[in-house]
Amino acid sequence: MNNIQQLADYIDHSHNIVATTGAGISVAGGGVTYGQMFFSNRGGMRRSGDGYSSFLPTYLETMFSYQPSFAHYALADLEKEGKLTGIITTNVDCMHTIAGSENVAEIQGSLQVNCCSKCGRHYDGYDIWKQEELPRCESCGGEILPWPLYSHISVWDADVRKARKWISAADLILVIGTRGNYGDVYWDYRKNDAVIVQINPGHTGFDRIADLNIREGSDDVFKKLKELRDGNG
Repeated sequence: MNNIQQLADYIDHSHNIVATTGAGISVAGGGVTYGQMFFSNRGGMRRSGDGYSSFLPTYLETMFSYQPSFAHYALADLEKEGKLTGIITTNVDCMHTIAGSENVAEIQGSLQVNCCSKCGRHYDGYDIWKQEELPRCESCGGEILPWPLYSHISVWDADVRKARKWISAADLILVIGTRGNYGDVYWDYRKNDAVIVQINPGHTGFDRIADLNIREGSDDVFKKLKELRDGNG
């Protein structure tokens, strides 16, 4: 049995699937990685000044010039099918939401969680970034920052709680394009008997614990999976 057939069998026989994703799934669609966003030639992103101003050319202008990858859409389809309970991601680019997924735990926040740096007013939703200039608060004129900047790359507690709930009930965990498991943030809450499938062309810390390692890019894997499942349909 080849890897794609094994993955299809796992999906068909699972009742509660959770996916955890990282930069690899977005790079496939042409996106900018988390590291490029915050640390490109800057030694770390500051909350204001030159560092904050570089946010637009290094990330925002590219964020809405590319589309979700095939794998983003495939996960959204698995959710619609009733197979996928939720997606846990460290990505901040909102691509899972744009692809149509409704149950997404963005554990480090994203450009959907925004806050005024002066008065604390929230401006949630990613459409606020679809403009040529950095947005200002309607109440006080302060700079509006996405949560990863505002919090200095801290976790978003509301979504961490969702991640823990989902992974604690999962019987199949798809690890896609990510290298870290964020141990006590959410990963350690998984069931001991949950099946783990890793999809990543490179080697990671998941190699030794995965029941199945698929050494291919996520788009290639999900295209083959769709062909196989459609053919068996």
